Parts: sequence; structure tokens; C-alpha cells
Amino acid sequence: MFKRGPETPVASGAALRWREKISYGVADMGFNFYWANIATFLLIFYTDTFGISAAQAATLLASIKLVNAFTDPVIGAFADRTNTRFGKFRPYLIWMSIPLGAAAVLTYTTPDLDADGKLLWAYGSYLAMMVCYTCVNIPYNALSGVISNDPQERSTINGLRFIFAFAGSTLVTAATPAMVAWLGAGDDVRGWQLTMLAWSVAASVMFLITFINTRERVLPPPGQKNDVWRDIRDLAANRPWVVLFVLALVIMVTITLRTTTSAYYFKYVVGRPELMATFVPTYMVFAAIGAACTPLLTRFVDKKRLMIGLMSCTAVLSSLFFLIPADRIDLMFVLQAGLGLVLGPKSPLAFSMYADTADYNEWRTGRRATAMTFAAATFSQKLGTAVAVSVIGAVFTWLGYVPNAAQTVGSQAGIVWLMSFVPAAFALVAVLVMCLYNLDARALARMGAELAARKAAP
Repeated sequence: MFKRGPETPVASGAALRWREKISYGVADMGFNFYWANIATFLLIFYTDTFGISAAQAATLLASIKLVNAFTDPVIGAFADRTNTRFGKFRPYLIWMSIPLGAAAVLTYTTPDLDADGKLLWAYGSYLAMMVCYTCVNIPYNALSGVISNDPQERSTINGLRFIFAFAGSTLVTAATPAMVAWLGAGDDVRGWQLTMLAWSVAASVMFLITFINTRERVLPPPGQKNDVWRDIRDLAANRPWVVLFVLALVIMVTITLRTTTSAYYFKYVVGRPELMATFVPTYMVFAAIGAACTPLLTRFVDKKRLMIGLMSCTAVLSSLFFLIPADRIDLMFVLQAGLGLVLGPKSPLAFSMYADTADYNEWRTGRRATAMTFAAATFSQKLGTAVAVSVIGAVFTWLGYVPNAAQTVGSQAGIVWLMSFVPAAFALVAVLVMCLYNLDARALARMGAELAARKAAP
């Protein structure tokens, strides 16, 4: 499989085959076998199974996210400077898949250690998992920017990608609690470990499928010199990228607040923790529908206006969640479906726009650093996750949260705010940020034509 000759070059603007589009998207299902577990279950695993306090767990998650965020640009720089017969980015899908799986299993392992030893284990294993995740995910993100240079093709592959992503998240959130119970046979410690092993093996297979069936076509300008600091300075001066950087941070806070709080909401406010098995998957199913609509939406609505509309709707729907009584399960699920539908197009839209900013950087400076562009974007997403977890940990600590016990009225109210008004406020900030974005469809068409002319010139 790895001994074939050089791959046949294909025009960067050529129409992509559906096999390649689908194969690219498959890997994001694998990534969400990890990410959905982290976002939905890791905090409650640490507090209710692993055995550390909410404050310790929140500090751990936030600090590791913060540290790992700074590794993203480093890995992006390495990926941009990688040169193999299989391309710059695809090889990382097979180089790092096994280390990622091993680190994930260790993260969901509860060792027989004292309190300090367990905390050290948690820090070390989670850091290893996040660094390995980044080593696969950053090159994968960058791959979407070099499969094709056509903005509409990018919208299509990213739309497909997030259909698979939301499907993976749906599967994880629906199946993980049952898998833990079945594989652990009453022992949650063993159940979590074996569950993550199963997800890791499945993810590695999906990464291999993507590696085999995709190609890299958009190359840096000939003769471009390697200069990491120049790449960073170029990004800092890239206005549309800076806007997306801030936007990604704010949106990630919005989503993480609701996703992480959901487990606590159904356990301590609604009193029906089993509903988590269908509540989060409901969001994912409708988010997949929204993602599938992205290529169609971008044919008729400019990306900037579309993003502003989506985040405005998110703010309204999140706020309405505050008004739902604890016994109106039907309304909770209706709003959850609505949020999935309006947030579904957000992810493919944003990643398509990141690829556009890489083109913008090449058009403006004559230099291209695709992986660095996406790495710095995920940097902001991880900062957003760290902020969200810090907010949750601070609120829970302030309200006197006690694991596996009846919560006070104040604690329950805080959980409801974290599900409604707090994420709504961040969604409104995202709307304001997006107003500063300056790459519309006309600018992208002009920029693409000029880049093509440069590359065609002798």
C-alpha cells in the first residue's frame, strides 16, 4: 500500500469525485469519537468515576487546553514543512493514529493511586491525548485547503465532513453510556477504559480510509522560503483570519457551555440523566442536516451574512431555553433540534472560510502556510473550550456543587443559566465579531482569478 509510485497530479480547480469527498469526511467521524467523548463525558467522568473534585477537574481541563493550544501553531509549522511522496498533511493520519488511541485509553483509565498520584496521572494522560490529537487533526484540517482551490468545492467537502462529524458525535453520545455499562458489567472504571479502546480502534480505521483516498493539489508558490515567524506575522496582518480566530473562540465557548452542562442539567435539574442518551444526539442529527444544507445555502447567501444569521438565531434559541419548565421534556428537545439546525452549517462554513483566508494570505503576500492557518484557528477553539470549562468550574464551585448529591436551588439555577443566557450572550458577541469580516463572494472571485493568473505565468 505504501510502495506505489508518485501520485498522478490533478488540477487544483478540477471537480472532485464523490469517493474523495466522502473519504475526506469519514475521518471527522473518527475525530468525533474522541472529541464528543471529551466535550460531553470527560468532566463528569473525572468528577463521578475517576474521583476528583469539580474544581480540580475544571482546572485540569482548562489548563491542559490552554497548554495544548500553544502546540497547535508548532504542529502546523511542522506540517507545512513536511514533504513526502504522499504530500504534506495526509501522512500524519497514519503516523499518529496509534499514539492518539493509546493516549485516549490511558486518559479514561483510573489507576489505583492516592489522590495526588491520580491527579498527576490525569494531567499527564490528558495532555498526551490532546497533543496526539492535534498532531492528526491539524494536518487533517489543512488538507481541506489543498484538496481543491475552488470555494464551492471547499464548501461541499466541509459540508460532507461535518455530516460525518455530527454523525460520529451522535453515535458517541447515544452509545457511550450503554457501552460503559455493558463493557464494564457494573464496573464503570473498566467500562470507560474499554469503551475508549473501542472508539480508538474505529477512529484509526477511518483515518486510514481518508489517507488512501484523498490527494493534495494546492501547493505553496515555487521557491517559498521556510520562515515560521514570517508565517505568524502574515497571519496577524490577515484581517479576515483574525476575525475568524476570534469568532472560533467565541463560538466554541457557546457550544461547550451547553454541551458540557447538559449532563449536569438532566442529572440534577430534570432528574432524568438517561435523557442525555437522546438529547445530545438530537442536536447532532439536526446539526448534520444543517451541515448538509451548507453547500446549497452558500450558493444563494454570502458566507458572512449566513454566519451572522446563524449566530443571531443561536442567541434567540438559547435564551428561550431558560423559560422551559423542568417537566417539559418535549420543549427541551424542540429547542435542541432548532439549535442543531442553525449551528450545523457553522462548522463547514467556518472551515471553508479558513481555506479562503489561506488564499487571501497568498494573494496578499505571495506566501502560503495552510497548516499554520488552520492550526492557529484550532488554537482559538481550544482557548474557547478552556474559557467555557473555566466558567463552568467557577460557577459550580461558587454555587457549592457536590457530586452525586441533591443540588441546592442556587446550584440548579446556575446550571440553567449555563444552558441558556450565558451561551446566548457569547453568540451575540460572535455576531458583532463577524460584522468585521471583509471577504465576500466578489472579493474571493477576483482573488482566485489573480492567483490562477500568477501560477499560469511563465
